[in-house]
Amino acid sequence: MKPKKTPAAPGRPRAFDVDQALETAMNLFWKQGYEGTSLTDLTGAMGINRPSLYAAFGNKEELFRKVVERYGSGPGRHATTSLAEPTARQVAEAMIRGSVNLLGDKSHPRGCLMVHGALACSEDSAEVQQDMSTMRSSAETQLRERFARAQAEGDLPATANPADLARFVQAVTQGMAVLAASGATGEELARVGDLAMQAWPK
Repeated sequence: MKPKKTPAAPGRPRAFDVDQALETAMNLFWKQGYEGTSLTDLTGAMGINRPSLYAAFGNKEELFRKVVERYGSGPGRHATTSLAEPTARQVAEAMIRGSVNLLGDKSHPRGCLMVHGALACSEDSAEVQQDMSTMRSSAETQLRERFARAQAEGDLPATANPADLARFVQAVTQGMAVLAASGATGEELARVGDLAMQAWPK
């Protein structure tokens, strides 16, 4: 007769709210950037020790990737949801208005995590910087493909260039992020968005 297996002891429950800790990390990275945020900063703000951070989130790089995912599905979700708008112009407007709303919200850190999070990094953080660059390029590609479909459907004039339009929208939203980080108000950013849409092809 085989001996009965003794049930494994349940693991110790975490003594902190993982979701809240991730939210705290997101805001810290958003405010200070990847390299500007140390593990000491993170553990202090999250109220946990390093072993707990590693156990829950992995190392700093893995935590940052989880933060970026959270940002994309939370504060920065307009970058994805805008693509579902019925016309190319409405896609561009939703993208720009979404950025204005996000960047003008004083309850968040200034600027944009996707733009400033790892824009300037040393060689030690080159992989994180490349990941962020790849994500921004992917967002531009999705816009270009959406505008190309709009053109094929007759929603954009034949003279329009989907790649240029996608780059234009990205330049406007990322430029507004820089302005916001420098102190521009939501009203000022909204006026930039209004001017940008005046250049949209008719």
